[in-house]
Amino acid sequence: MKKPEMTFPIRSLSNVTYDPKEGHFQLKGAVKTRTLTVNTVKSFAQTLRMMAFSKEVVKKEDIATKREAYYVSKNWGDAKFSEQPESDTVMDDIEAMFGVNREQLGFIPEEKGGDLAGQLIVIDKDQDTGQDIRIDCTKFGSGAYSVPSDVENLKFETKAKFVLAVETAGMFQRLVKHNYWKKANCILISMGGVPTRSCRRFIRRLSDEQKIPVYVFTDGDPYGYLNIYRTLKVGSGNAAHLNQYFCVPKAQFLGVTPKDIEDYKLPTHKLKEVDIKRIKDGIKNDPFVKSHKEWEKALVKMNKMGVRCEQQSFAQWGLNYVLDKYLPDKLKNKKTWLP
Repeated sequence: MKKPEMTFPIRSLSNVTYDPKEGHFQLKGAVKTRTLTVNTVKSFAQTLRMMAFSKEVVKKEDIATKREAYYVSKNWGDAKFSEQPESDTVMDDIEAMFGVNREQLGFIPEEKGGDLAGQLIVIDKDQDTGQDIRIDCTKFGSGAYSVPSDVENLKFETKAKFVLAVETAGMFQRLVKHNYWKKANCILISMGGVPTRSCRRFIRRLSDEQKIPVYVFTDGDPYGYLNIYRTLKVGSGNAAHLNQYFCVPKAQFLGVTPKDIEDYKLPTHKLKEVDIKRIKDGIKNDPFVKSHKEWEKALVKMNKMGVRCEQQSFAQWGLNYVLDKYLPDKLKNKKTWLP
């Protein structure tokens, strides 16, 4: 009698390929198989209980945050999770095994999807009546529209020229405070670091359906390049089974580039060991960097310079220098951008 087993794709950069024509990381095909044995009985039970819990949530048309799923497991006896990273990993395994995103399984993240302001009308549904609700993102004053965890049923209306995805909440607040979206006729989105999947999906749908370009503005450091921008544009190794839905292949990197650091004489910080390691790993192992020599050159240049730079460093030249000088300069000269 054959022992029960489960097969999952291996989720890592070592198991992905990148074709610029496709626009996102794709799995090569390597898999791992978990066979029911004395040693795997707990992880097997946890996976089955998580699947059963997902079925229950979906059937009730409800949702559960990843944190709530962890606490629900405390009722599972010996199959309970000791820490949330364990339950998150099992959730990711199930997602990969079925080839669906965790939102379809009823699970949502704790963090917000991202904030938005500017020339966009979002058409949502009233939860009680099912009637359309028109949300004008120019009408939030000093605040912003929060991207929901489920964006599949949203509709859009816009005459904006582009989307500007911004890494830090602080820079986003400055641009909103001074109505930069009105001056540039754009849509501003705060990613808040590595953008959540709902934020990435929102930007992807907006880009595709409204035929609107997406420009990305992050700190000038390896994290901004290889974690935030790379994840938004082509996805990640860990979510390679779903990257085609959550990445934005048409995104372009506006700044801050290593050359910007020199050209604008920006204040810097020394690269940390983790930065240097990220640069070397990116050049050696990242399929995205290998496919774009411009990025390889930029990373080599940064490593040679030995420094990194924050978005807020433009404040040395004036609090609003970034919106009065830097962004207008960059938007006029696409030769200074990175792919």
